[in-house]
Amino acid sequence: MTTLGVSVYPDLRPIDEICDYLGRASAFGYARVFSSLFNVEGTNEEVHALFGRLIGAAHEMGMEVSLDINPSCMRRYGAKPDDLRVFQNLGVDILRMDGAYDTNENVLMLKNSYGMKIEYNASSLDPAYITELERQGAPRERILACHNFYPQRYTGFPWDKFLEVNKRLGEAGVRIGAFVASHAPESHGIWDATCGLPTVERLRDLPASLQARLLVAAGTTDVFFGNAYATDDELVDVRNALCPVEPHYLSDAHRASIDAYASYAGGELDLCRQRRVCVEPLDDLTEIEKAILFEYFPHIDMGDSSEWIWRSRGPRTLFAQETIAPRRYEQDYFQIGDIVMVNDLYKHYAGEVQVVRRPIRNDGTRNLVARISSEEMLMFDVIHDGDVVIFDIKRT
Repeated sequence: MTTLGVSVYPDLRPIDEICDYLGRASAFGYARVFSSLFNVEGTNEEVHALFGRLIGAAHEMGMEVSLDINPSCMRRYGAKPDDLRVFQNLGVDILRMDGAYDTNENVLMLKNSYGMKIEYNASSLDPAYITELERQGAPRERILACHNFYPQRYTGFPWDKFLEVNKRLGEAGVRIGAFVASHAPESHGIWDATCGLPTVERLRDLPASLQARLLVAAGTTDVFFGNAYATDDELVDVRNALCPVEPHYLSDAHRASIDAYASYAGGELDLCRQRRVCVEPLDDLTEIEKAILFEYFPHIDMGDSSEWIWRSRGPRTLFAQETIAPRRYEQDYFQIGDIVMVNDLYKHYAGEVQVVRRPIRNDGTRNLVARISSEEMLMFDVIHDGDVVIFDIKRT
């Protein structure tokens, strides 16, 4: 299950303003708060009072708080790997280590008597090291991972490496955090951030909801806005983009098609592993074409489609008795990002939904029903066999 969070900076904005933001985020279903402790100036007493108020407010709203710290920060506040009382007194739920200790000291931190979880830099956390920590007595359930965010444009984490790291940590059963950038005007963040605070550079300028969908499809379990304050629209869009559709079955034939796919795939389908793709439908769609594209559930590729298309076969069974009249198009080829539907000129396959991944010839047996932007097509880099695809109408 995906957990949503926001980042706040009590050294940069008034605490009352931050509490108002947390209240709105909490009302929209956000359950985590991230902040950074090691860069905050002031006396220890001033910093403690500031974060104590922040954490207390977050807890009143039912939100968990993780603080970014490092070994020098711990020394400043009198904490040691075997003594985390200062953070317990603040009410911290999770300590995110920007820089770590050696194995013995990490084990001591993880075995703290307060139940605090320890979050490590995802890009440098190796599953073999997690096993070693556990072998030495560290509670595995307290080990979390979280990627960095990157204020400076062109310095963010590479997409391919992000996929690789998440795959490795996901297979080890670790929760993984990462950040999306808000595009709210006059947003702020650590280190004078003015270009957002995303984890992955390639995603920096994409809409927040698309950033979040890509991160989750790539194995991220905890998604934070890195900069503040995200707009209410962004908070809602991200929540809605990651909210799964409740599995439903329209008929016995529909249920049979799902069971058949599960048997074909060699196991039970996880119908909650859903990937939303925003599309631009054509204006002249028939009611049947709209129903197939936007209401049919679940659109799934069986895993044996060619490199030219992503293919949802199920609708041809459920809508076998419906008419899908062919429409004429002047274009000789369908292009990358086109969504096509097989029509009655190839009746056996009529109703199939296909996403074009390489240009294919228009032979008259397919109707163009929608288009996917090049940005949204990034989703098909991380949509895997057995993932349920939900097609949503793109908002203008």
